[in-house]
Amino acid sequence: MKNIIVNPNSITINKTGSWRVFKPKTNFKKCVSCGMCAKICPENCIKMIKKSSILKPKTDYNYCKGCGMCAVECRVHAIEMRIDKDI
Repeated sequence: MKNIIVNPNSITINKTGSWRVFKPKTNFKKCVSCGMCAKICPENCIKMIKKSSILKPKTDYNYCKGCGMCAVECRVHAIEMRIDKDI
């Protein structure tokens, strides 16, 4: 069982390939700045940044895998998974 997880959170080192089908889109008018999306993201690619003196989520799409956990956990439904048109 030793070394099963070699380097947790190493995903932010590896960029997402062209295989991603969905990506999250945040509606900032609905967002209540709770930060749950940033906490739940397994890829650690959502950061809370100051926007108009309020913290809002910013997704780094270079590393987002499109898993949708942020959208599922958003209690106000401010995050919607959309088809990634870049593929």
